[in-house]
Amino acid sequence: MSALPEPGRGPGPGPTAAKMPTPAAQWLPALRQRHKDGKAELVARFRHTPRPNAASAARLLRALARHVDSTLAALWEQQRMAERAPGTALVAVGGFGRGELFPSSDVDLLVLLPDRPAAGPRVRGGSPPGGDTPAALPDDSGSREAVAGFVTACWDIGLECGSSVRTVAECLAESARDVTVQTSLLEARLVCGTRRLFGELQHALAQAMDARAFFTAKTLEMRQRHVKYEGTPYALEPNCKESPGGLRDLQVVIWVARAAGLGRTWTELAAKGLITPFEASQLVKHEGTLRLIRARLHAVAERREDRLVFDLQTAVAESFGLRPTKGQRPSEALMHRYYWAAKAVTQLNQILMLNIEERIAGSEKAPMRPLTIRFFDRGGALEVAHDDVYTRDPHAILETFLVFVQTPGLQGLSARTLRALYNARTVMDAAFRRDPVNHRLFMQILRQPQGQTHALRLMNQTSVLGRYLWVFRRIVGRMQHDLFHVYTVDQHILMVVRNVRRFFIPEHAHEYPFCSQLAAQWDKPWILYLAAIFHDVAKGRGGDHSELGAAEVRRFNRDHGVEGEDARLVEFLVRHHLTMSYIAQKEDLADPDVVLNFARLVATPRRLTALYLLTVADIRGTSPKVWNAWKGKLLEDLYRLTLRALGGAQPDPAAEIEARKVEARQLLALHSALPGTEEPLWKTLEVSYFARHDAAEIAWHARSLWRHVQTKVPVVRARPSSVGEGLQVLVYSPDQPDLFARICGYFDNAGFSIQDAKIHTTRAGFALDTFQVSSTLAEEGSEVDYRSLISLVETQAAAALAATGPLPEPRRGRVSRRVRSFPVIPRVSLVPDERAQRWLLTVSASDRSGLLYAVARVLAAHHINLQLAKVTTLGERVEDTFLVDGPALQRPKAQLRIESEILDAVE
Repeated sequence: MSALPEPGRGPGPGPTAAKMPTPAAQWLPALRQRHKDGKAELVARFRHTPRPNAASAARLLRALARHVDSTLAALWEQQRMAERAPGTALVAVGGFGRGELFPSSDVDLLVLLPDRPAAGPRVRGGSPPGGDTPAALPDDSGSREAVAGFVTACWDIGLECGSSVRTVAECLAESARDVTVQTSLLEARLVCGTRRLFGELQHALAQAMDARAFFTAKTLEMRQRHVKYEGTPYALEPNCKESPGGLRDLQVVIWVARAAGLGRTWTELAAKGLITPFEASQLVKHEGTLRLIRARLHAVAERREDRLVFDLQTAVAESFGLRPTKGQRPSEALMHRYYWAAKAVTQLNQILMLNIEERIAGSEKAPMRPLTIRFFDRGGALEVAHDDVYTRDPHAILETFLVFVQTPGLQGLSARTLRALYNARTVMDAAFRRDPVNHRLFMQILRQPQGQTHALRLMNQTSVLGRYLWVFRRIVGRMQHDLFHVYTVDQHILMVVRNVRRFFIPEHAHEYPFCSQLAAQWDKPWILYLAAIFHDVAKGRGGDHSELGAAEVRRFNRDHGVEGEDARLVEFLVRHHLTMSYIAQKEDLADPDVVLNFARLVATPRRLTALYLLTVADIRGTSPKVWNAWKGKLLEDLYRLTLRALGGAQPDPAAEIEARKVEARQLLALHSALPGTEEPLWKTLEVSYFARHDAAEIAWHARSLWRHVQTKVPVVRARPSSVGEGLQVLVYSPDQPDLFARICGYFDNAGFSIQDAKIHTTRAGFALDTFQVSSTLAEEGSEVDYRSLISLVETQAAAALAATGPLPEPRRGRVSRRVRSFPVIPRVSLVPDERAQRWLLTVSASDRSGLLYAVARVLAAHHINLQLAKVTTLGERVEDTFLVDGPALQRPKAQLRIESEILDAVE
């Protein structure tokens, strides 16, 4: 490879040679290799830093920017731009203009041209050679050719640059139209070329700057960006640059402060009194953390990737030297670190943006309405009377949130209040947490008639909640990689509190009418709020978080004066917050013993109601995808059955079945069925059939099958589900060992998910199975017209069941990136009932299409009879429960073989 010629040395003597650049073939490969090797060396040195920290990341960003500066200067010199495009300047803008460059970031450049009367439009974008043809430059063919050649050469040497070519006048016009361009130019930095022209640009931009309009535009832009990135710093795969609490939120503060002439760095902002020295140090610390994470992310991904995606979280965590610990993966430790920084950035961004707005608008002296001796109402924001109010009287910290919930019209906390709380962190120590006055204030907040959700969220945002409840602090920013929680533990807890609160608000009664009906009769909502706060507070410690949480809330009750039955109820709710969901979704509610055992556990209707409300709120608070109407029906059925048992009504299966038959006959009559229509079918059915179906299903089955009781071909009927979205599908066919597997295979291939299955075999040897199914398209958010699918399902399912031959191999369905990154270890449990006549098979695994069919094939191969199937999908994890019997289950070796084959099938 030829050596890089000295800058300015042409190929030969003469006037022409002096004005033309050295042929690119002689120097461009060498410059490209030098740039590539230099960048690779810097990144490799950073990647192999033994203990990566913010300082190492800052050195890398500055070094990469200087390296690109050097490459551009050499290229500018080789292209003889000073001679071929006289008076031009090469300007770094955007992030490159700040003098920092991440390993895979674009290089944003502006080629600044002197104003000429014939100036044309700018060259848009940063297209590589072969892209859009640049628009005309000023009428100077030499300059035009030189700039186009320079931009092409940038791409040729491996710089991914976003370039524009403008005059000063065009820069002003474009920045007036587009705040993004104005922001990019705000950080402009001269790389090489004419300093005078660059000075003209800076002067013109400063003269044209309207700080107030710029602040408004950047605030609106930030809000739109936050909405785009889920409106929370706690996203599962946050963008460490653009998400709320990311680097962009810090850059926005500097931009608006710089536009208003308040400073360009955190040190300058502190000197102007906009932030305190402590806040400046915190900003430097958290900015350093985010820069470090983003730099490691680029280095690990080896591409421009600003999202902490599941596929990369573990690799990035390991690049920090993080290792698995008890109850925590390396990726969870990394995300915990990220969320803490993002939360702090969100808080500081809010304080500074409010402060800057007051400075720009001159509203610092606006009149305020006094609320108490410590607090004022400043235009809907709660304002402290003195900056040191919290250090003088720490009780005022919790009083802030009590006043907030007690004062109608308050929308939030002012910048002054937020700052005072932020700087009062050291006041919230062990003595603060033990103070009886603070105990009373906290309980007063929970006992207010309204406002708890907003108050608790503000307390978490300002770090007051975690510093007052030290046990809560441990779970702030703790991610749960269990494939169905989509929030951090603290956000999930606050979501559950919100859900409970909504049960008591009449405006939300339409969402869950039964819950709202029960809540209207509940006298102490604060008990449920308290249980919601503590139900998951012990997550991530190892061990049973329900038991650990019960111990924590017991200590809280003792300290806060919660006594008697109230204290016992809160502890009971925390200890058993998973029990009702487990029984409803995994056990046979038609079994009287199941209901009686649960009734003995809850003991009273009051406890039952409280547990039901907390359970619904908890499931709804895990993920928008986890809750559905079918789960709601199962929980409501368990509630009503248990309430009846608690009322002294001992289960009487015979009376219950007779009542259902009477109601079913009435429904048949309403559909103009002749008397006795039901008899041909009913006389073939066992008691267990009537115990597991309600009257409406029994009537539907009789109406659908009265002509087909002795059919020789499968009969399939479908109708829209009476519980939420989906279809209820009836399958009636001569029984065969692989029938359930064939049904599962059909639903899988047709794009349906089975939510529930009730399996029966008549005395005449016919299978009578009922399935609750939903379309996978609906689960992905698409609209599905289930009525239009009824005829298709009836025809195709019947044909699929009539097919003969061996069962096809299950297809290996695709799994999501989240499942690939955080797979669930498959577990299979096979446990006999008390009489060892029926067995409870439980399968837990990562969700994928074809999973249920794979399990069904194993059962069919061993001639296992299925009596009941409950399919529970929790986000991207499934926990399926089957009630089975069969001769093979009586042999220990056969049991082990079945469990082993099911494990192989679901892995």
